[in-house]
Amino acid sequence: MHKAKSTIKKLKFCILTCGFTFYVLIFAFNGFAQQGDDLEYTLDVASSTAPTPKIFKPNMDLSGRGFHQEDNWPQGLAAKETLEAWQKDIGFNGFYRLQYNLWDISQPSKDKGAKEKLLANYANIIKSISEAGGVVILDIFGTPAGMGRILDKKTAPVNMEAFKGLVKGTMKDLSCDKKYNIWYEVWNAPDLENFFLGRQQDYFNLYRLVSESARELEAQYKVRIPVGAPSASSWFRHLEANTIFTPEASLIYKLIKFCYQNHLSLNFISWHGFSTDPKIEKENTIYNKSSIDLVRDWLSYFSFDRNTPLIVDEWNYDRDANLLPERKEKAYIASSYIPARIKNMHEAGLDNQVYFCLEDFQNNPEGVTRNVGVFYFDTRHAQDKGLPKATYNAFRMLKELGPEMFAFKLDDEFAGVLATRSEDKITLLVYNYIDPEIVKDLLAENIAGLNPAERKFLLGVIRSDQLFKIMAQHEDVNLLPTTNKVKSLLKNAQELNDKAEHFKSAKRKLKISLKNIKGNYSYSRFTVDNSCGLNCGFKPAAEKETGTQDAYQEELTLNPYSLNLIILKKKPEPPKVEAVQPEPLKPEPPKGEAAKDANAAGI
Repeated sequence: MHKAKSTIKKLKFCILTCGFTFYVLIFAFNGFAQQGDDLEYTLDVASSTAPTPKIFKPNMDLSGRGFHQEDNWPQGLAAKETLEAWQKDIGFNGFYRLQYNLWDISQPSKDKGAKEKLLANYANIIKSISEAGGVVILDIFGTPAGMGRILDKKTAPVNMEAFKGLVKGTMKDLSCDKKYNIWYEVWNAPDLENFFLGRQQDYFNLYRLVSESARELEAQYKVRIPVGAPSASSWFRHLEANTIFTPEASLIYKLIKFCYQNHLSLNFISWHGFSTDPKIEKENTIYNKSSIDLVRDWLSYFSFDRNTPLIVDEWNYDRDANLLPERKEKAYIASSYIPARIKNMHEAGLDNQVYFCLEDFQNNPEGVTRNVGVFYFDTRHAQDKGLPKATYNAFRMLKELGPEMFAFKLDDEFAGVLATRSEDKITLLVYNYIDPEIVKDLLAENIAGLNPAERKFLLGVIRSDQLFKIMAQHEDVNLLPTTNKVKSLLKNAQELNDKAEHFKSAKRKLKISLKNIKGNYSYSRFTVDNSCGLNCGFKPAAEKETGTQDAYQEELTLNPYSLNLIILKKKPEPPKVEAVQPEPLKPEPPKGEAAKDANAAGI
């Protein structure tokens, strides 16, 4: 069960500036007049495609609530009814992360029946995912009583033999006997004291134990059991303070090196990424390359496969607060963020992602209250039934994407189109997301590429009210006593800030043109926008029949922070009716006297 994420400094800029506070600036520059608001999107539906990357699937961490009336139900798992709703509407054909709490599992050890029911509930959801063709990331955490240094589930295990027996037994049951499709993840956010009490070597000993258990079972049962880590709170984090300026001090780098030195498997690497920035995976490093490219270089250097899967296993729209209106009453904002972030994840080279999480947390014994779920619930209602937010519809839209994806065509800072096709339909998912912290995020993405003197100057600007003056264009950037590189960065921030302020309230026109599309189609458009944040039904905002000879055009109005899903489904051609040739007429048989004469004549 997670502690409150407020302990995680998710404002990346605060982390990398060693604790200096960066206040989010909301600017109102009324003298700005935006030109060229309208957009055009042209797609040749006969053009080549590629298989839709699996990163675009509606992947989900199944956590939620943190409490249940039924003791035998995993306490950190979302409610049964919520899981059933997801399974019915979306299914489990993707990556699904499940928090496997060994501390909780060990609690009913004196009651064999209760423990068996708890394990069966875990196994049933794993079975459902595996049978649907999905993958379970089973996050193993929680040290049972008697196995740790102190009586705390967050402590590192010291009774390694007993802990290994528990882990290996779990792997044998789920992966070898039941043959479920599971990737095992070693702990969650071990770089944070609220999640792991131990030193770096304690964590590495824990990883070794899990990795060796998997290897021994693989040799015995001839099955593949992937093991990965560290699920750090950010790609550059370590058990001690660290910034993006010293990436080799990160837990990820240290783990890769440790596995190389000790001949351990490392089948995937995971970390968290909470932000409002849809381009956070493209941030620059001191090596003038993205964090993803840098991690791949580390893998290659230490003789691991450069293409080892890299997964952001927890992410969400986040502004360093446990409760945000953008994740509840205004959940349409977080909804528009979801495809924008995933598209940039893919372009940055990330292999997969898992959204956190299925259901909100509240009223649990650990005092965790967070509205990060795509479902919310109200304890005042009977049975605490989970209800969907607008973000749930964003994942239902992702499910509608076809198996073949077209190249990205729309080049815009805020709006984008994901276009796919299947045998009988064309699907367009259009998003319009404006980063409310675009200045902070732009500077955070690029500060690692500055030299020490440039960083010092930029931090001085940020800590004073000078940045506000620069963004409001009350101070001339050209007169600042710094390098052209910093001036260029600040000018870019000015321009983006002006555009963002405008588009936060301005509607945009998008002209869609599809070429080489022929036949009759049914048209459906689903919309998520400021008209609904909670309990939004998933039904078409517009439906019609359309026939095309070679091209289809439409003009769409994009509200700020909106999603539009357009589905053009081809209608089957009416069956051809072949002309039936009439049979030749047969002569009428003779009647009356003529018949008698014919009989007499032997006819």
